[in-house]
Amino acid sequence: MNATDHLDESGASSVSLRAARIEGREWWLWGFAVLVTLALTLGIVALVFPGLNLVSGNEWADLKDWVRGLAALVLLFDLYTVYQHLQLSRMRRQLAERNELFQLITENAADMIAVVDAGGRRLYNSPAYQRILGYSPEELKATRGLDQIHPEDRERVRAAAEKSRMTGRGERLEYRIQHKDGSWRILESTASTVRNRAGDIEKLVIVNRDISDRKRAEESLEFNALHDGLTHLPNRALFLKQLERAFAFSKRHDEYTFSVLFLDIDEFKLINESLGHEAGDELLVQLGSRLKASLRGLDTVARPSKSNGVSESGALIDEALAKLGGDEYAILLDDIRHPSDAIRVAERLGQSLSGPFLIRDHEIVISMSIGVVLNRRTYSDPQDMLRDAEIAMHRAKKAGKARCELFDRAMHSQAVRRLQIETDLRKGIAHNELKVFYQPIVSLKSSRIVGFEALSRWQRSSGIVMPGEFIDVADECGLIVPINRQLITEACQTLKSWRLQYPSDPPLFMSVNIPPRQFVDANLTKDITDILALSGIEPAGLELEILETVAMGDPEVANRILSGLKELGVSLGIDDFGTGHSSLSRLEHLPVNTLKIDRSFIARLEEKTTSREIVHTIIRLAHAIGLRVVAEGVETENQLRLLKDMDCDWAQGYYFFKPEQATVVEQKLVGKAPFPVPTLQSQTATS
Repeated sequence: MNATDHLDESGASSVSLRAARIEGREWWLWGFAVLVTLALTLGIVALVFPGLNLVSGNEWADLKDWVRGLAALVLLFDLYTVYQHLQLSRMRRQLAERNELFQLITENAADMIAVVDAGGRRLYNSPAYQRILGYSPEELKATRGLDQIHPEDRERVRAAAEKSRMTGRGERLEYRIQHKDGSWRILESTASTVRNRAGDIEKLVIVNRDISDRKRAEESLEFNALHDGLTHLPNRALFLKQLERAFAFSKRHDEYTFSVLFLDIDEFKLINESLGHEAGDELLVQLGSRLKASLRGLDTVARPSKSNGVSESGALIDEALAKLGGDEYAILLDDIRHPSDAIRVAERLGQSLSGPFLIRDHEIVISMSIGVVLNRRTYSDPQDMLRDAEIAMHRAKKAGKARCELFDRAMHSQAVRRLQIETDLRKGIAHNELKVFYQPIVSLKSSRIVGFEALSRWQRSSGIVMPGEFIDVADECGLIVPINRQLITEACQTLKSWRLQYPSDPPLFMSVNIPPRQFVDANLTKDITDILALSGIEPAGLELEILETVAMGDPEVANRILSGLKELGVSLGIDDFGTGHSSLSRLEHLPVNTLKIDRSFIARLEEKTTSREIVHTIIRLAHAIGLRVVAEGVETENQLRLLKDMDCDWAQGYYFFKPEQATVVEQKLVGKAPFPVPTLQSQTATS
């Protein structure tokens, strides 16, 4: 049976009902016309038939007028009958055209149109059913209207159909229906009722639209709004929703506690800059997968969810781990009974990351700093709790990285102070409060000043702010690069002026420290090139000092960056040597010229024999591989004597000069101010 047969069987809903009315009207019209015509005809025959003498001769003249009137009446009635016939024919043609149009629409409509009776039996299904769901008309006819609907949606669809039959009003409904291939499609359905002559609802006309693609797009948009685009983990917005749920649950259950872990990859920027952003992204994806697997495998009372995948507060296990942005992750731990539970989880997570990650044929070993915060009744906002977890994470980084720290109120006070420093520092930069101070570097062999180290000082109205109080803040908020770029520029210009005023052989040099963030900055080489060109000094007059921990963190990356700088002709040095975990054998492969021994070793020269032996060993081995040695932090004459005995090349420290601004240094250079070291005073004036 084809679609047209189905359409005929259903009576084409309202079209068939109207056709039945027209047919009844037509039978009535023709019956009435025949009866009236017969009656009029018999009347005329009775009046005019010659054999019937119903009237006298005198009356015949009057009857002629009656006959003519009856004839005219018959003619008018016949004309009216013809007119009605033409009207009925026109209506029949219109119905035929509408029937044809209905067939054309239903057979070619993108939406699926169905007609079902009061018992749910299919009376008609448009061809769109086969195009969209794959079922032939025969297959649909052999099943009931609810058979392909998802079991979870059937009762809802049945209730909506029953409501339509009871009220005569259809409603919009979404439900799932099974495709012939077994997959599920989502339909949007609206129903209209068809009434019989008695006014009772006997059929439903249902229009179904396949909205599967639209729903997938909506779900995708919703997913993207609440998940990280790279790792597909929950993002900050979804994590905060989970926290809000945990807060609400804890208010109803006093015994319930939870914890938040804030994780950040140590030195991720260095990895990202050295191997490229795509490799960094791949690392983040692998890290997310490993963290999720570690959470599922934790054997501890502090779990992110119960065995059924839902926590006490209703949080899903897959939403307990979130990527907040960049290389930052957060974890919601459920049912914490003691602070040690959260610490234990953090330590276990750290251990799970100890294995190398294979990124583009490179084995990368990373560590994470983790901040831990426990829910307290003092918290009223999830944002505050997440903020304190981040503060604890930053404390872990400052304490040496690759560790976890538990938040306390002192951390919050420090965080507030740090924020104030950052705000004031930005204002200070705008008001030119950052000044360059210079500390001379003295040759222990010639007792002459051979160069200077340029240092940043923050000169506020309340006094000088030392680097230890603002450099870390500047580094964390990204201000260190422009600050140090300006420092190098001014230091090179000052060196150019001093070389002209105080010529020496060899010429004075200027040493500047390159912080970690600037070291991995892609514009470092270009910036140094531009500064050298602007100041007009030869590259050899500038020495760039790199922290030992940075140079040894990734030797391959450090060697590549240092080699690029070396090609400019600048001198390179390792600063704070002895504080990291490097070896002199690794230094041999780096293109550096100078080694600066950390002040902590110099401070212990007079107290500990081991410190003297360490410093002496560093000096001898550095000389063996062709490196100059600078001792920083020299403060006593005895330290100076010991360093001379060890054949140390250069030294700097308060024993010689404190860092001063350029004008003060110039006064000392020309002998206008006393020097702390009398033996240097006479030669300094001429150097």
